Order: sequence, then C-alpha cells, then structure tokens
Amino acid sequence: MSSALSVYHGPFGRVALYNLDRPMITHAHREGHLTFYVSGPESIMPVKEMPNILNPETAVACSPWEPHSFQPGRLDTPSLFLVLYIKPVWFLEIARNAQPGLRFGRTHLYRTAKIEGYVRKITNLLLLNDETDVFDGYLYELTQECYDQSWKQAEIAGNPYAHASITDFRIRRSVKLMKERLCQPTELDKIATESGLSRPHFYKLFRQETGITPNLFLNTLKIEHALTELSRPEPMVTNIADDLGFSSQASFTRFFTSNVGLAPSVYRRVANFDRAWD
Repeated sequence: MSSALSVYHGPFGRVALYNLDRPMITHAHREGHLTFYVSGPESIMPVKEMPNILNPETAVACSPWEPHSFQPGRLDTPSLFLVLYIKPVWFLEIARNAQPGLRFGRTHLYRTAKIEGYVRKITNLLLLNDETDVFDGYLYELTQECYDQSWKQAEIAGNPYAHASITDFRIRRSVKLMKERLCQPTELDKIATESGLSRPHFYKLFRQETGITPNLFLNTLKIEHALTELSRPEPMVTNIADDLGFSSQASFTRFFTSNVGLAPSVYRRVANFDRAWD
C-alpha cells in the first residue's frame, strides 16, 4: 500500500519520500517537478502521454503545469521515490541560469554521478529527519543540475507550457473566479459564461492560454489547498473535504489518492510534525 516516509515543506516548495504501488491519474503541479527512483520495481511516469521509465539510471522532470501521471511497476510491491516540487520563484532568485517559470528543456534525464550524490544526501536526511542547514542547498544544487542537463541537447526548442502569463483577459477572469470559488461548489460552465465565453470556446481558449484543461487546472488548485491544510494540525480531513465542495470524506479521499498517490490521512501523518519545518 502506498505510503509517505517523510514530507518536508519549506520556502523552496515541498520534498517527499513516497512508497508508491498504485497508479495516479493525469495531474499537474504549479511547481517544477522532479522524480527520482530510490528502490523497488522500476516504474513509468508518462508526461504529455509519453512514457518515461524511472529506474536507477533515470529521472523525470516536469515543468510547472505540465500534465503527467504515474504507473507503478508492480501493484503488490511499492517502489520508493524522492520527489521534489520546486517553486519557480525560489529557484529563479538563486539559480545560476534559468528560464522564467522553471521550464525544463526535456523530460527524460540521466542520473549523473553528481545528481546521484545529491539524491543520496537528500534521501538520507529525510530518512533521519535531520534539520541540517545544508538541506536547502542540496535541493538547489540537485534542481540546478537537472535543469542544466535538461537543456543540453534539448529535444524541443519550444514548450507549450512555458507561458509567461495568460494574455486573454477572459481566461484571466476565469482563473480568478476559480481561485475565489475554490471552497465552493464550482461549475466550470457557469465560470465560462461569467467570463464571456461559450463552453466550447472557453475550453479551447483555456488550453491555448495555459497548456492544460480547465478541469485539470481546477483540480491542481484543489490539491494544493488540501496539501496546505493537511500540513497543519487543526483542520479535520472531513472539514477539508467540505471546504472543497466534496459530498463526502470518501469522495475527497478517492480524489486525493488518485492525484497524490496516497490517502490524505497517510500524508498528514508525516507532513504534520511537531517541529514544523515550514
């Protein structure tokens, strides 16, 4: 059964050790996303529907808002992964060189000796719950190494997910409405109408402007809200489900598990430390 061994929230974003043996549906993150195999059966991480193998020699990079999913190698034997969710603004402020938005040049990466060294150091610190001052530095160096490699002989010159900003005012309004109504039952057809668009035009234009569908964008906002709430001791899972407009805790748990890979209660057990790291 999928589980989390450690989750560390900080100014850089989030880093976690996940034992995964169940698939995840197509989803996205606002952050730059890096996944590294640690142990267990090799698995597959499709990005834009192109499969990428996760094993001791490889890693996978996703730019912010880039759709991806996860397929475990075996359903009866979990694999351990080090997973980074890096805030683009944090990386841009300290990076040696970076595109705005933490855009990676390609998805498939190779585990060089330097990358392997940082993966081992970060994994060990997470397993030991060690609050060393060098942790953030290791995260930066690992992200920078992966970023630099992704742009060496990049497979593509352009990236549809590298939008610096949403240019159409109607899509900007729809995003604003989604954020404002996140803790209410959200009807995308109504948001389309209030943004001055027909349903077909709204879905087509939204994807052109953001690179993803409105449903995927809204689901990402909901998961981000849930992750933030679960890292705090006060809100009950039932209340989080209610706030996000789910009809029951069970439906929220299914939604969370299909997007994150583990149940919200499992995530909370390791993310909510008495000594708050965030």
